[in-house]
Amino acid sequence: MASIGVAGGGIIGCAVAATLAERGHAVTLFEPDLAGLPASAGNAGILAVPEVDPIARPDMLTQVPRWLIDPLGPLTLRWRDLPALSPWLAAFLRSASPARAASTRTALISLMRRIEGDHRALSGLAGIVDPLRATGALTLYDREASLDTAFRHESRTAEELNFSIERLSAAEVRARIPALDGAFAGGIVSSGYQTFRHPTTYLRALQAHVGREASIIEQAVTAVRPEGRGVALTGSDGTAHRFDKVVIAAGVWSRGLLRGLGLDVLLETERGYNTTYETPPFTLPMPIFFADHGFVASPFEGALRIGGAVELARPEAPANFARARAMRTKMRRYVSALTDEGGIEWMGRRPSTPDSLPVISLSPTDPRIAMAFGHGHLGLTLSATTGRLIADLIDGNDPDTARGLAPFSIRRFQRG
Repeated sequence: MASIGVAGGGIIGCAVAATLAERGHAVTLFEPDLAGLPASAGNAGILAVPEVDPIARPDMLTQVPRWLIDPLGPLTLRWRDLPALSPWLAAFLRSASPARAASTRTALISLMRRIEGDHRALSGLAGIVDPLRATGALTLYDREASLDTAFRHESRTAEELNFSIERLSAAEVRARIPALDGAFAGGIVSSGYQTFRHPTTYLRALQAHVGREASIIEQAVTAVRPEGRGVALTGSDGTAHRFDKVVIAAGVWSRGLLRGLGLDVLLETERGYNTTYETPPFTLPMPIFFADHGFVASPFEGALRIGGAVELARPEAPANFARARAMRTKMRRYVSALTDEGGIEWMGRRPSTPDSLPVISLSPTDPRIAMAFGHGHLGLTLSATTGRLIADLIDGNDPDTARGLAPFSIRRFQRG
């Protein structure tokens, strides 16, 4: 068994640490803000198995100009950050070709086939009882033509991943979800989605398990440096901690650690906003995606969260909570009972690659260094599977694992 340092204590880092500790490794987790509310806590709380299409795809590109005109629309760009974001954006556009979008979809489907089993295993070893509800999810469409196109596409995904979908008229939607009293064309109900009872509760339980089974150093990792037979992680106090192997799972801040190793990565933040109501003004039986507006309403135990959209900006840029207010305003078109009273606004940073594929990989220059970051909108969904795959790579017992993870390799970002 090995001593292993893990940089990053969000949902990905915790899943990696918990899986490695369960396999008998001596694990030390580095996280500067265990009590904070990262993207791992502020997400939509959905196990999103059907989400296998990349953001960069041909049909999406036709909508981008319209979205960018609206500063509070589903996608916005902080223009002052354009120089810093340009390499990522150029790669994003290249990734939108039909061939590359299809390749990304195939790769994500390969991960989704094991999602439910991996989450059951991770929850079991952490002692988390029944964290998921088989709610399904509804996606609403404003136009009949959009509904037609989506139903054809989602039927294919449902067949590939073995879940069911159902097309509903506007009247059928309202019969199932009376709170929806606005105008829309209809919707699609998918059984492929499940809802976490509460994503913050789940993260805290996983962090507590890691605290029992591993060591935690409440500092950020500022440098990764191979040293002789091991690898050193330098904490924010300047102390170097030496391990047999390390895992870099520090979200968007992983890119700085990779630069120190001479490795390239295109990794930026898709900043998301939400409003959480701890005493919801109405109830929903399942999450509702508002397809034409890029946000979702998620019902948790005792709470309702309205969030989503994408803001491309530097991680340190100030929050623009007008985006959270815009989502509430748009939702009132569909649910008149929504109020502003009692809502808590939040902004988080999704670490995202231009091709929508996370990095789940060993370093091409040093196999003692593993990487797990860039999960974008799928961090919670892919967390347990990422933990298992990283543990498999570190243990090195199954050469098929490394071959199967070729689409997720850090090698795709290296020049030359």
